Amino acid sequence: MESSQTIKIRTDGFKLHLVQRLLMLGFNCLPLLHGLTVGLVVGIAWAPMGWRIASGLAVLYLAPALLARITLLVSPICEGQIRVGSRAFFTWWMLANLQMLFCRLPMLEEIIRMVPGLYSLWLRLWGARIGRLTYWGAGLQILDRSFLRIGDDVVFGAAVRLNPHVLSRNAQGEMELTLASIVVGDRTMVGGYSLLTAGTEIAADESTRACLISPPFSRWKNGSRTNKKAET
Repeated sequence: MESSQTIKIRTDGFKLHLVQRLLMLGFNCLPLLHGLTVGLVVGIAWAPMGWRIASGLAVLYLAPALLARITLLVSPICEGQIRVGSRAFFTWWMLANLQMLFCRLPMLEEIIRMVPGLYSLWLRLWGARIGRLTYWGAGLQILDRSFLRIGDDVVFGAAVRLNPHVLSRNAQGEMELTLASIVVGDRTMVGGYSLLTAGTEIAADESTRACLISPPFSRWKNGSRTNKKAET
C-alpha cells in the first residue's frame, strides 16, 4: 500500500492543465521565432545591407534582453520556492525561452565576450548586477541572466556554469522550481568547470577550486561551505 501511494505521488508531481501545457509549448517557440525574425530582418531587402545587419544585431541581442526587463517589471518574480503552474513559474519559463537561442548557440555570446566590458554591459540589460572588470572565461554558460549579482574584479574560469534555478520535488512529491540569484563577492576567483546553482553565495576574496559543484543556497567563505537555509 505504501509503495503504490509513492508511485502515485511521483506520477502526479508535474501535473498541468491543457491550457497550461499549451502555454508552455507556445513559449517553447520563442527561440525559433527569435532566430527567424533575425533572418528576415537581414535577409529581406527593405534597406541597404548595413542597416539590415545593424537591425538584425539589435533584434538578436537587444530585443530579448529588453523584453525580459519589461516582463519582470510587469510580472515580478519573488525568489525562492515557486509552484509549478503558478504565474511566477510561467513568467520564468518565458524568460528562460527568451534566452534559449544563446544557450543553443553559445558562440553568439563568445563573440561579444571578445570586446572587453561588452558582455557585462549586455548582461546588465537583462537585469543582472555586474561589477567592473569582470573576466568571463571561455565556454562559460549562464541560465537566468537576470538573476546574477556579481561584484568587482571577479574572474570566472573556463566553462563555469551559472544556473540560478533548480527543479526538484518537494516533501509532498510535487515538482517545485527553486529560483534564487547567484551572488559572487568582490575579487573572487571561480575555478574552471564549476557549477553554481540557485542561491549560491561566494564571499569576497575567495578562490574556489576547479570543478566545484555548489548545491542550492550554499555559502562559501574561507574555503568552507555552509547552508544559508540552515543558518536561518
